[in-house]
Amino acid sequence: MSFTHLDDAGHARMVDVTQKQPTVRSATARGFVRCSAEVVAALRDRTVPKGDVLAVARIAGIQAAKRTPELLPLAHVIGVHGVGVDLFLDDDGVSIEATVHTADRTGVEMEALTAVSVAALAIVDMVKGIDKATSIENVRIVAKSGGRSGDWRRPGED
Repeated sequence: MSFTHLDDAGHARMVDVTQKQPTVRSATARGFVRCSAEVVAALRDRTVPKGDVLAVARIAGIQAAKRTPELLPLAHVIGVHGVGVDLFLDDDGVSIEATVHTADRTGVEMEALTAVSVAALAIVDMVKGIDKATSIENVRIVAKSGGRSGDWRRPGED
């Protein structure tokens, strides 16, 4: 068995995608930030002392998607051509969905996961003074399109 990210000596390497043709690709990730009723009330009333939590989380997610190769050593530097980060408040916390688009040689799954993860971290950072038990849950890819492997959707996700 050969591993694409290991050289002949077993050392980590970045896969060479030079010969691949750019294609339109996208990926969508989701996650959840579980919050106490007190935090949810503060988010609804916009009374979190640190400011507009959802706005900061949205911008943090967008920025994170663009900086993914700085965080993941084997991720390729690609053109991130579009990022959408949506946040939905419910009685148990905040649902996060990020979709990333490119026309490049490799996919954007890591960028979508990074966007959701950093948006979630921004929420935790901004509400931890209200509730230190706030937690991040179930960050996952729910769909991707384009590239050699084609389209994929996680079963059970709408």
